[in-house]
Amino acid sequence: MIVISARRDGRSRVFAGSGRANGPNAAGRGAILERRSRINFMDAQDFADVLAAVRSFVREQVIPREEEIEETDAIPESLRQAAREMGLFGYALPEEYGGLGLSLSEEVRLAFELGYASPAFRSMFGTSNGIAGQVLVNAGTEEQKRQWLPRLASGEVIGAFALTEAEAGSDPSTLSTTAVKDDDGNYVINGAKRFITNAPEADVFMVFARTGGPGSRGISTFLVERDAPGLKVGPPDEKMGQRGAHTAEVFFDNVRVPASAMVGPEGTGFRTAMASLAHGRLSIAAVCVGLAQRILDETVAYAKERAQGGRKIGEYQLVQGMIADSQAELYAGRAMVLEAARAYDAGEDRKLGPSCAKYFCSEMLGRVADRAVQVFGGMGYMRGVAVERFYRDARLFRIYEGTSQIQQLVIAKRLLAD
Repeated sequence: MIVISARRDGRSRVFAGSGRANGPNAAGRGAILERRSRINFMDAQDFADVLAAVRSFVREQVIPREEEIEETDAIPESLRQAAREMGLFGYALPEEYGGLGLSLSEEVRLAFELGYASPAFRSMFGTSNGIAGQVLVNAGTEEQKRQWLPRLASGEVIGAFALTEAEAGSDPSTLSTTAVKDDDGNYVINGAKRFITNAPEADVFMVFARTGGPGSRGISTFLVERDAPGLKVGPPDEKMGQRGAHTAEVFFDNVRVPASAMVGPEGTGFRTAMASLAHGRLSIAAVCVGLAQRILDETVAYAKERAQGGRKIGEYQLVQGMIADSQAELYAGRAMVLEAARAYDAGEDRKLGPSCAKYFCSEMLGRVADRAVQVFGGMGYMRGVAVERFYRDARLFRIYEGTSQIQQLVIAKRLLAD
């Protein structure tokens, strides 16, 4: 296994090991590489080693346990611990707070590898790295960052992003959860959030609540700990797919937090949420590419093996057409993600590209999954066959972190703006 950790001198340590998780001292048995070419990018060889290690880990240890994850609706603790040891809970968090500090261009390439297995595995640490963790990275005070980011990066605590409500999903600017300032200067939060990823396991919630008038400018962000009196998490949702990744409702009944729990200035919560979501949308697009690659690989392998009418089904031109369509779309999606991430890192575009990539890649994944089931025929409809599970898993990507229709609106408004 390769374990990555951060040092206070700003250099990353890459421990090259066996490719297997062997306990907390596994890293010490590896050779230490300490190089950093520039502040936002890891040394090329170090990063290649990281990708190779994650690729090996996903294929050798995560994929063989996918059926177990599906059946138990849980990530095995051994995989969770291995992810901690590999530094996966903090790959997108800054080095000075214990993370790896990957650029988005590096992060999406890592997500290609993580996306190759059950989406629940990446979801386990994706929110802490992404939409929840980025709230603190972008808007948190130094005290908030030092208190929470190292613990998120180590996997000691799990973060959740509490924005969506039952009547404020695609348009969160209409959210109704309130945070009212009392005579002591504290804020009292009341309301409910819906479909919150990692809520059953989360230790800290980034909560978006209305502190002012209607619309986006009346929303602020609060950091709320799970054990806050009045905070209650509902039972895990029964979902179509992505078993092992949990969502639930979160209820706030007169939850009192100090003014120091506000993240960013009052009234900037909507902007904070949108910045985190833009980052997250590119990560999700990259995961879609990784999963589409896995599904296509399963499809090609089956087409080479399965025979009908005395011929391998891969010899039939209509099957070849479906495989070719999936490969072409996958190729386009990968290129789109890499270009959008490059533009994001360069500060050229942090809105249009993420929405284009999330829209195209999530829709592309759905088509690739559908073609896979078609190529598998009756077997593709059977439980216990990977493409059946992935068909269900893939459907969520067109909904969360901004539906396809919301991405269409973002793209069109950006182009039509004066």
